[in-house]
Amino acid sequence: MADHMTPEQRSRAMKRVKLKNGSLELLIQRELRNKGLRFQRNCKRLDGSPDIVFPGNHLAIFIDGDFWHGWRLPTWEHKLSHFWRLKLRANRRRDQRNFRRLRAANWTVIRLWEHEIRSDSSRCIDRILRAIDGQPQPVFEDNRYTAA
Repeated sequence: MADHMTPEQRSRAMKRVKLKNGSLELLIQRELRNKGLRFQRNCKRLDGSPDIVFPGNHLAIFIDGDFWHGWRLPTWEHKLSHFWRLKLRANRRRDQRNFRRLRAANWTVIRLWEHEIRSDSSRCIDRILRAIDGQPQPVFEDNRYTAA
């Protein structure tokens, strides 16, 4: 399907999209507060501005949309226009760079994908609670799994 906007119009529209405190973020935040936990939100001083931060535990949590952050992008990027393929690849590179920098600074990074939260938010909360307790976290990169 062709884009009905000029590249300049599309660029202007996309620059205005600044989603903070989306429904999935609010859901996770509410569950954490219900467990009596305190945290910072959208911490701009850290690489990637994590959505939820537990500074005392050096824990950074990212809540990422499947499309915008390219969940399993190689399996469906062939359906995208050249522009979107480049855009999502750049998003993924930026995410990887931010995660590497945080880990190098001794932060634990948890990435919660949109589909994970929608299908089982309690499992996502359990991952966060385990990290707060200092238990080793699995690292999920697209469809690969490695122990942290």
